[in-house]
Amino acid sequence: MDQGKGAKRQEVRMLNRKLMDITGVLNVESFDNEEFLLETECGYLTIRGQNLHMKNLSLEQGLVTIEGLIHSFVYLDGASAGSKSKGLFGKLFK
Repeated sequence: MDQGKGAKRQEVRMLNRKLMDITGVLNVESFDNEEFLLETECGYLTIRGQNLHMKNLSLEQGLVTIEGLIHSFVYLDGASAGSKSKGLFGKLFK
């Protein structure tokens, strides 16, 4: 398969809702122990949970590893952006 220039690629891998590896990360917009907001190759991604913390960050490789109890992860675009982005993203971009 030929992936030309500008081809988007992202991988999300989660183990037992406690460890999440995300590739294709361009920027970490914000984070605390309950929510992460990441800018990725495939759009803005929010991860919500409890006792979340960043185990690994390499923006050069586009890799972020998050540990904690993961409740949900949602892409904030299209139909889901209007209804689910009531957190930081919704406040920033009204």
